[in-house]
Amino acid sequence: MEKTNGGEAITLSTEETGRENLGLELTEEGINPEGTRRTEDQGHSLEDGLGPSTRQRRILQPYTRARSFCKTHAGLFKKILLSLLCLAYAAYFLAACILDFQRALALFVLTCLVLFVLVCHILKKYFGEKLTACLKPFKSSCLKLWMKWVFAGVSLVGLILWLALDTAQRPEQLISFAGICMFVLILFACSKHHSAVSWRTVLWGLGLQFVFGILVIRTDPGFNAFQWLGDQIQIFLNYTVAGSSFVFGDTLIKNVFAFQSLPIILFFGCMMSILYYLGFVQWIVQKVAWFLQVTMGTTPTETLAVAGNIFVGMTEAPLLIRPYLADMTLSEIHAVMTGGFATISGTVLGSFISFGIDASSLISASVMAAPSALALSKLVYPEVEESKFKNEEGVKLPRGKEKNILEAASSGATDAIGLAANVAANLIAFLAVLAFINAALSWLGELVDIQGLTFQVICSYILRPMVFMMGVEWADCPIVAEMVGIKFFTNEFVAYQQLSQYKNKRLSGVEEWIGGEKQWISVRAEIITTFSLCGFANLSSIGITLGGLTSIVPNRKSDLSKVVISALLTGACVSLISACVAGILYIPRGAETDCVSFLNTVFTNRTYETYVCCRELFQSTSLNGTDSPSFSSPWEDKEFSALALANCCELYTNAVCA
Repeated sequence: MEKTNGGEAITLSTEETGRENLGLELTEEGINPEGTRRTEDQGHSLEDGLGPSTRQRRILQPYTRARSFCKTHAGLFKKILLSLLCLAYAAYFLAACILDFQRALALFVLTCLVLFVLVCHILKKYFGEKLTACLKPFKSSCLKLWMKWVFAGVSLVGLILWLALDTAQRPEQLISFAGICMFVLILFACSKHHSAVSWRTVLWGLGLQFVFGILVIRTDPGFNAFQWLGDQIQIFLNYTVAGSSFVFGDTLIKNVFAFQSLPIILFFGCMMSILYYLGFVQWIVQKVAWFLQVTMGTTPTETLAVAGNIFVGMTEAPLLIRPYLADMTLSEIHAVMTGGFATISGTVLGSFISFGIDASSLISASVMAAPSALALSKLVYPEVEESKFKNEEGVKLPRGKEKNILEAASSGATDAIGLAANVAANLIAFLAVLAFINAALSWLGELVDIQGLTFQVICSYILRPMVFMMGVEWADCPIVAEMVGIKFFTNEFVAYQQLSQYKNKRLSGVEEWIGGEKQWISVRAEIITTFSLCGFANLSSIGITLGGLTSIVPNRKSDLSKVVISALLTGACVSLISACVAGILYIPRGAETDCVSFLNTVFTNRTYETYVCCRELFQSTSLNGTDSPSFSSPWEDKEFSALALANCCELYTNAVCA
């Protein structure tokens, strides 16, 4: 080796070069350039006869052996560590459940879900081929046809018996069932290709929607589960206050709508981005899409986009199938658009919950809309082309582009800024436009002696029959029709904001009728309205959908424009049919208020319970031409009845109070 020193080349021997390198590399490890090890007690020189490479190997030998041992047994160490962590979690889980099971209910549910996923994964990995082999006999065409007709017959008979028995106590449910039939017939009349309709897809989609509705609304486990889930989401969203109060202050958070609801969009967007980065959203979407594809016979691309709409918005869901959009048929594109119009995104869901809308109804409405959107889309625009994506494998979803979880959180919050600004802009603009339209209509009405003509009044008259067919009581139809019209012609945010106002009036105990004007609607009407408004099917969404899809596949702009109106109307009907299902299945829940015990207490504030009990007391009171009123059962012979009547008369006006 040659080394330059003052322009003169000096040749070093191999041994000297090794010593020089050894001295440079091992100085920090306690060996000086001369090749001797420094110790605290004494500095013994290495044997002069050993070469530097031998000394280096001898020094590094323990580290090399340790690294080799760890690399050889890495799998074993990983299993030991995983076992220790599982044992620690099992001990923690048991301790939490034994100490207070109710407090640990959320942990119990999450643990059961994880165990279920792990068991399914293990069964698929080790027994998947055997299970597939067991199902081979059912692939016979003759057997499949026989099973199909048996299943169809059993389902039809079961539906008829269920309706006959269930509606015997509540005949108004038949109106909602007639509403479903009416909407399906209207959509079939508007079908692009009547003879090509796949009734298997239509009936399966509506059947899945109905079965899911029974599970969520009727069964106690399903109702309690979704009620619990809604409560947990509400608790989760309340953590937004920690960040927004620090930025805006407690006063604005409590009193100003923008600082109450819009920060929730940022927080929810951040969490959705984290879940997408971790692959949780993709896993759920693929499982839902696989189930819908197997049962309804739809293609993987359209099914995946519709399933994704449960969690993401109408412009984000098509990104899940971005590479395939250019080759999709018109029927598939129609289904993708319909799914976007018929559902709401998870981020916006948090904003609606912040309005005070029932969380469990919103969640169930969005999930129920997915199979119905596919079914009605294939009813209106059936497949007549040959799809390029007919396979059993489905479509693989990519992971997020972010490098780590912190980048995913930051990106999600940053991206949600645009959505929050869009929501605020829409509310400001559309409420202002609605006020202007109402002022213009009121002026035009006064010219011909029509007082109080507004956009809501027009909608209440035009849409009243349709709302009645959803199962809403006739007295509540004008208010519900107003909100449905506002949702379609203006914006769902404005409609839900009005629904929250009516709900707050009811809960605050305001009288139902004041000056001949209804102040709130019944709980049944609230639930039906919540389902009917759950979707992005409004006129302003046409531009959003076209803009988003055109930016992805600009060469198909004409095809997108051709089917967007049909998809919008189909998506609106999906929400209305979901409302009809809610009307069929809704039953009052919870114990009735014990008005006798309630009115025997001191009450000074108006609440919904106060109004109900006072109205019941008024109906049981008669004057009979005497100074002292008489009471019928259950207030008969009660000493506190006269005092309770006096308290009620201080809060509400009634003929018996005169």
